[in-house]
Amino acid sequence: MNNSTLKSLLIEYDKKRINAENIAQKEKENLYTEFPELAEIDKKLSSLAFSSMRELAKNNDKKIIENLNINIENLKKQKDKILNSIGERAKKIVPNYECKKCNDTGYIFNGSSTEMCSCLKQRIYNIEYNKSNMYNLEKQNFNNFNLNFYSDEINKSKYNSNISPKENIKLIKNICENFINNFDDTNTKNLLFTGNTGLGKTFLSSCIANELLKKGKTVLYQTSSVMLDTIISYRFGKPNVSKDVYDYLLNVDLLIIDDLGTEGVNNMKLAELFNVLNSRLLNPNKKTIISTNLSLQNLFNTYDERIVSRIVGNYDICYFFGDDIRFILKKWYSLHWNIIFYLIFLVLYFQFVYFPVFCFVLFFLFPYLSL
Repeated sequence: MNNSTLKSLLIEYDKKRINAENIAQKEKENLYTEFPELAEIDKKLSSLAFSSMRELAKNNDKKIIENLNINIENLKKQKDKILNSIGERAKKIVPNYECKKCNDTGYIFNGSSTEMCSCLKQRIYNIEYNKSNMYNLEKQNFNNFNLNFYSDEINKSKYNSNISPKENIKLIKNICENFINNFDDTNTKNLLFTGNTGLGKTFLSSCIANELLKKGKTVLYQTSSVMLDTIISYRFGKPNVSKDVYDYLLNVDLLIIDDLGTEGVNNMKLAELFNVLNSRLLNPNKKTIISTNLSLQNLFNTYDERIVSRIVGNYDICYFFGDDIRFILKKWYSLHWNIIFYLIFLVLYFQFVYFPVFCFVLFFLFPYLSL
């Protein structure tokens, strides 16, 4: 991890945490002005809390401490009653942190120690590794997944399947949703997306990433070529390669490896690919999605048998087929632009050809029409 990246992120976290707390404090002061009894209760609560600590340290008299706790509970009930009568505004006296897990500190307690929160980990992944790979997640979600791009036609000779592309993608979508809903289940398998280009493999990977990020999971997205080149650069100790790269690849909640098969294969890359896939399989809480244009047969022809056997045995295989969506979109945009240009031509033609004739006729007929 780049220390300057972490430092700048922690400064950013400090700013947004302090901002949230300042807004809440200002709202609390406004409520104190409008409801003086609320300020009085908070003052008494602070005093009683201090008294409890003092008695506990002084002589540990359980009777006194018990009475203090009863008084504290009664004051809390009075405070809750006032806050409930205020309504929605009362919620604003509690800082509205962006991350509820770490309260925008970037770290959470794990027993007696602290660890980096998933929100801060994800920011580091996005800056150092995901970069442009996950730039448009807001639009890449299941709500924008259009089944109409897939044909209803059943054509076994064309698609090598007894169902239509649309029925097939519905089944794949269900598999993806089950993967999200059962992500923490150790029995949930990883996913392999295989099929030709332009069929929605990368889009569906992004949809899954989007949903899991909402659940506080960490996601690392890498093309196979970039991932393996980065690992090898790390192995050779090249500059500008984070020493944490391997740890991130092995321990991120969801690793998405896109375009498997586009990297130049050699023995070293095969060994590193096996290490990543095998290490993640040994930790059932970590999941992986692999996307490739290669068929299963081509995977066996390209990669070591121990790599492909682990994929076949531990991944749900989703076979994408149909017509290239990018080509369909290109035709759709071309058709619509042709229609727009035709309408513009008609408007201009009417304006410069028929409109003057219309005005000329109207000018000479107007005296007769007025009669």
